[in-house]
Amino acid sequence: MAFLRSVLHMGWMLVTVVPVALVLLLAAALRLNGHRLYRIAVFWLGLAVHGARYILGISYQIKGQANLPPLDQPCILLVKHQSTYETFLMPVIMPKDLAYVFKRELLYVPFFGWAIGQLDMVHIDRQQKSQSFQKVVQQGKALLRKGIWVIMFPEGTRIARGQAGHYKSGGARLAIEAGVPVIPIAVNSAVCWPRKAFVKHPGVVTVSIGPAIASDGRHADALMADVSQWIEAEMRQLDPTAYASPSTDA
Repeated sequence: MAFLRSVLHMGWMLVTVVPVALVLLLAAALRLNGHRLYRIAVFWLGLAVHGARYILGISYQIKGQANLPPLDQPCILLVKHQSTYETFLMPVIMPKDLAYVFKRELLYVPFFGWAIGQLDMVHIDRQQKSQSFQKVVQQGKALLRKGIWVIMFPEGTRIARGQAGHYKSGGARLAIEAGVPVIPIAVNSAVCWPRKAFVKHPGVVTVSIGPAIASDGRHADALMADVSQWIEAEMRQLDPTAYASPSTDA
């Protein structure tokens, strides 16, 4: 049954992404502003998330929403990365427009990539690390000035359930350059939607938003150490079974 539900949900995403992407591309050609283009994209992400609820039986809950800063305050969200689910979910649940920092290869994915290429996002070439970081700083600061929150996955890739990746300092460095706080966020999405797995399982994903961490006067490595310490400690609260035994990633 889980396999059949996963097939149906994949079909749902494929069927819905094409018309929404075409609408977004048309809207971009008509020069609609960035916020309106973003809302079209979030509409499709909402279809994917709600489809997960009704087809896969995957719902979500949010802890610590009061830790988000006021809407007029810029910030950088640094999020635990276990699956594709949180990449869909975060724009749906956040009260501000978000700008992802992502690898440029995603731009070549038919329809989905073409659509996100029209949005205020930061796409980087991982092969050119120094140039990529300068691009992140330049574009990230410009987006923050426009009132858009920047979102990054500091581990860089999806990490198996019960494990911690290497927390790269790029998000902390951007926060220090821009003079904005970081918001650590823990997500136990692999409980339902395992990394690299086609078959998903019913359950509840918890998004836990931590207190803002100021970047003023901080060193990037020390700031990221605080972020990783909070996230990994919180992950053990959200998914204690995974940390009591070897990884259950599938």
